[in-house]
Amino acid sequence: MNDAFPRLARRQFLGLAGAALTAATVPRSVTAAASAVPATAAAEWRDSLIVNALGALNNPNQHESGSPNPAGQELQPRERLHFDARTLKDMRASGLTAVNWTIGFVAGPGDPFERSISDIALYDRMIRDESAHVLKVLKADDILRAKREDKVGIIYGFQNASMVGDTLDRVDIFADLGVRIIQLTYNPANQIGDGSMAPGNRGLTPFGREVVARLNDNRIMVDLSHSGEQTCLEAAKVSRQPISINHTGCRALTDLPRNKTDAELRLVAERGGFVGIYFMPFLHAQGKASADDVVAHIEHAIKVCGEDAVGIGTDGDVTQIDDLEAYRGLLAKEIEERRKAGISAKGESPDTLPFVLDLRGPGQFFDLAARLKQRGHSRSRIDKILGNNFLRYARDIWA
Repeated sequence: MNDAFPRLARRQFLGLAGAALTAATVPRSVTAAASAVPATAAAEWRDSLIVNALGALNNPNQHESGSPNPAGQELQPRERLHFDARTLKDMRASGLTAVNWTIGFVAGPGDPFERSISDIALYDRMIRDESAHVLKVLKADDILRAKREDKVGIIYGFQNASMVGDTLDRVDIFADLGVRIIQLTYNPANQIGDGSMAPGNRGLTPFGREVVARLNDNRIMVDLSHSGEQTCLEAAKVSRQPISINHTGCRALTDLPRNKTDAELRLVAERGGFVGIYFMPFLHAQGKASADDVVAHIEHAIKVCGEDAVGIGTDGDVTQIDDLEAYRGLLAKEIEERRKAGISAKGESPDTLPFVLDLRGPGQFFDLAARLKQRGHSRSRIDKILGNNFLRYARDIWA
């Protein structure tokens, strides 16, 4: 687990190099403003259920061992994890109720199954050690329990199903160990289907159909984020249960492979699924995504899917990177490494922010709610977007 880069998924990568742009591009006054929690919005939305369908609880400014993923770097297999003071402060200030946190193998060397099992043990121990602050989510009611107990619910999710190998029984093992979300592919193709950057757009393999069925048997969420269009459409059709796209954008607004077509969004929603909109550069054609782009993609998703199927999956942390200048060279390096590893996506580059500058930090969820309110969305609809729609979907899958 110490081969730091190749295993990095997009979310993990963001913690390492997320803010690596020049100071000229990012004025310090804007940086300071982004870090504050809007007081009036926080007061208005503090009681809302907030579920991040893809994110994490890291402090990317922490370079010492001890935070769950210090500066986004990999950890030794048995290194003990804990939250530092900044992470705890920000997670409480954010109002976050639960988060789908990517663990397990994504890409790179090593045995995917062994590495994923090791990660589960690692995070289980962290949750035991940090039980005053977090709890492991195994069923939908655990999200509500996290809210009642003023904790954050941690949902174990995979961003690649390579660790299943060719053995369906492994799905049963992961379910028994508490994995609740499995994304079928990352950007490339795997034994299950084509990812968003696979050139063939071939859809599910025969084995992939078996995997979907076994995921259904175990009541694990089938996540089609990062998948190719045909893989997503086929999975939505063959799955006996609703599927999700936990972090994506709308291709009708920004034509990039990581975003979903209206056909994908509509089919997922029609079958009772869930769509989470991310806070990522893929929301803008030139990669300069803003809070306005996030709102626009949410509104388009609601137009296509209806207000009962759309939520958020930011693909980022609640703690922001403070020193943007210090990450300049690191961003270029990591983008190049992702490209060499074959896991990069069209639309990510050294000169684009891999997060939304004006919608980050612990105030991001309250800020989004305020922006949606300004656009005329009702309290009920905004609460659905913040977390109630994910809870509804979780009840359908996990019971």
